[in-house]
Amino acid sequence: MNESKNRGESLHLSIGVLAISAGSLLLSIEYYSVGASASLIPPSALGILLVILAAILGYAGIRKIRGNVSLWVSLFWTVSALWCGYGVNLILRGNNIISVSEMRNAIVPGLVAFFLGLLIIGIVGILQKEILLALMCVTLSLSSIHEIVIFYDSRVGTSAVACNYLIVVLLGIYFAGGRTLHSITKGRVILPGTDITNKSNEQGASGGSGKVAFTAACFILNMVASSVFGCRLLGITSSLFVGQVAWLWTAAVYQTVICIFSYRNYHMLEATLFAFFSILRYAEGYSLLYQFLNTNQLNYPIPFLVVFSILFFVLTLFASIHSPIQAIYLLFYVAYCIALACNPQGFFHGGPQGVNIAIYIVSAIIVLITLYNAKSSTAIPTGEGVIKKLFISNKVFQLRQDKDINEPYLGYSKYGDAEILAHACNILAAFAMTMPGNPNEPLVTVVLPWVVVAGGLYNLICGSVAFSRGKTLESNAFILYGVMWVIWGISRYSGIYSTSRGFNTAVGIICFILFNTFIVFSTLFLTKAWFVYALTFQLILISFLLDAINVLPQGYDIAVTIIFGLAGFYLFLSTLHNTTFEAPLIPVGSPIIKISGFTNDRSKCPHLISTRTSSVQKIAEIMKNGGICGVPTDTVYVLVAACNHPEAVERAYKTKRQAQDRPMSLWISSLQQLKPAKHLLSPLLWDFMEAAWPSSISLVIPRGSWLDILGARDSAKYIGTPQSIAIRIPDCSVTTHLIDMVGPIAVTSANPSGEADTTHHNQVYAKLGDKVDGVLCDGASPENIASTVVDCTKIETGNIAFFRVGIVPKSQVLQILDQVQQKHKKGLVNGGFSGSTEEITQSGCNNQADVRHNTNPEDNEHVSYDNNGFTIDDESQ
Repeated sequence: MNESKNRGESLHLSIGVLAISAGSLLLSIEYYSVGASASLIPPSALGILLVILAAILGYAGIRKIRGNVSLWVSLFWTVSALWCGYGVNLILRGNNIISVSEMRNAIVPGLVAFFLGLLIIGIVGILQKEILLALMCVTLSLSSIHEIVIFYDSRVGTSAVACNYLIVVLLGIYFAGGRTLHSITKGRVILPGTDITNKSNEQGASGGSGKVAFTAACFILNMVASSVFGCRLLGITSSLFVGQVAWLWTAAVYQTVICIFSYRNYHMLEATLFAFFSILRYAEGYSLLYQFLNTNQLNYPIPFLVVFSILFFVLTLFASIHSPIQAIYLLFYVAYCIALACNPQGFFHGGPQGVNIAIYIVSAIIVLITLYNAKSSTAIPTGEGVIKKLFISNKVFQLRQDKDINEPYLGYSKYGDAEILAHACNILAAFAMTMPGNPNEPLVTVVLPWVVVAGGLYNLICGSVAFSRGKTLESNAFILYGVMWVIWGISRYSGIYSTSRGFNTAVGIICFILFNTFIVFSTLFLTKAWFVYALTFQLILISFLLDAINVLPQGYDIAVTIIFGLAGFYLFLSTLHNTTFEAPLIPVGSPIIKISGFTNDRSKCPHLISTRTSSVQKIAEIMKNGGICGVPTDTVYVLVAACNHPEAVERAYKTKRQAQDRPMSLWISSLQQLKPAKHLLSPLLWDFMEAAWPSSISLVIPRGSWLDILGARDSAKYIGTPQSIAIRIPDCSVTTHLIDMVGPIAVTSANPSGEADTTHHNQVYAKLGDKVDGVLCDGASPENIASTVVDCTKIETGNIAFFRVGIVPKSQVLQILDQVQQKHKKGLVNGGFSGSTEEITQSGCNNQADVRHNTNPEDNEHVSYDNNGFTIDDESQ
């Protein structure tokens, strides 16, 4: 597995390096041809190629995150963002949207930021002895600074830039050649600087490198956005115009992607912050784009900016618990929002631009500290954990553990909880729309980016994340609100929605009111806080309806916005606080209407992610203490209990409402657990077990004293029949690992008798959630068909029969038997059998036909034999 993982990492790392080399080669050709009468590559074509390479680099960076090589990921995403913004500007130039004389103002701000960002990555690479990476970063950084100089002094030749890019090309070829040679020689020949095995293992062992890559890349993108306005204040660029929108919106898009991947890695607070950064980037880009379309002065919604600064400050307080230096960084964004609120010119005023210069400098420092501390043994002190230690001895405020924070509402999810961001975005969208638009010039009021991005885009993202976590109601609410914000925001502030009101508009809003009525009713079963939240949004929708029919009372929309904002802020604060602290909790209220048998108390049935060793250990502890659990297998989900806990086996039997003719089966993790009883089993049966397992084949064998050896003496009355028992080794590493910890287990399907098999952990929760002590969650089952059950009670006579043909076909089972029989004919027989034939074959299936002569039923047909007490119609065997 490690070899396969290293091959995958090598492939994606090589793709990323080759993409950097390809882009460098294109730019080298471009700068070598500057003095020629015509460029060898037209600007539009070069821009499109750079955007394509940026997408490839972004993909390689995403794939490498799973390989935990954070410094390479930061390089890939940094260069990807650089070439994306650069490429878009070249496309604009090729289409004459930007003139040649304006290219300096368009390109320089991005180069100023990426020059320093790449230099920092290169310096850290040198300190971490990543020489090849460091050389590429430093060379790309020198290329950027040479390009900047060329824009200001034409006497400086372009050859220096071209040579720097050629060096990057050669470094990329060297790396790709080294990885190819490593693969051909199977690791015997390794060129210096091309070995990734130790890097992956070291950084993968430390964990959290994906977070390092996210944070560093996001702060570099903040440097890009700050550079656009800082360069204008310092006079490096002469104007703010459409050419710089490419850098701002590139930063916004990349930060949106980083936000999503932060949720995927359960970094909920960081994901919220990254979303806030990107919302600002979208608004900044919109402002510059509007200046290109129209010269009128923009109006900024001051209430929105005040609320935004408050939300940033609240996040700053909670971020200080984990990282004081990050909290200090966020204070600059609090100051930025306040500066924007104090100046009607917004992003075009000197005050906010001065804060941007400070953000640029602080972002660079944070990038350096983050990347350096990721691997260095002597980390730069950041105060991380200092404030958290203050809460350890505090009896009033008790911090939650990470596993509690990440615990999903229902089952498990690959994403962290996005409810904090959703509430914040609804607040932002509501307060942004408090500013009335100008019917004659609707785009002058800067509301669209706040409403469409914050209220729309991020609500849809949060709704999708909530759905993946089993929060169906919250998911529907966020998606509905997101769609409403987008439709109403675009209609009202883009010129589509004129001063005249229409019947069609009112009908559309009434439809949304009806949808939200269902949400309001459903929140009666959730919490009181959510009920108030949904109900106040209904008031917002009513204000839209009244406005559509021209009967809106003066001040009504402002009043309901404030009410909704307060309700949303309470949920935002309570969710943020309650996921950070275990006590005291901010009350959100119990359900107004309670359903019998339904509870939000997840502690009664913990849902644990199967991919974590700690989860398997916790399930094992539950079972060792006499608990019963739902676990995944190589087929469907099953209900299990430890065989050495007869009370647990009996409870599982009764929980299942098991019919007496459908007994529980016995599972082991390997034949080593059965080896002490080997002498009690026939050599042919033992060899057949050895050849058939691990697999989705259950073998029904005669009951004997071997059952006592496995510690199942007191549980035997619930396992198998008085004559025989079904036994299996599942082909599922999670399940066998669990059995290794617990010992042999009694197994039945995780569904009440007579119902369909459970093929997802959420189905286990729905059917047996109030009866089991834990669920090991693994998503959807790999198969929807149960195991094949084979009768081996007469195997010594050469006869086997099928109780049920499941996922493994008859032909495969017969082939295994034939191979074992051929082995015995040649005299290759396992020794150690001392049990009598009578003991092995007693009470067998006397009337069952020899499968070698049984052509019916077909392979997918279930067979029932009642004369020996077995009836198989589910995964109880």
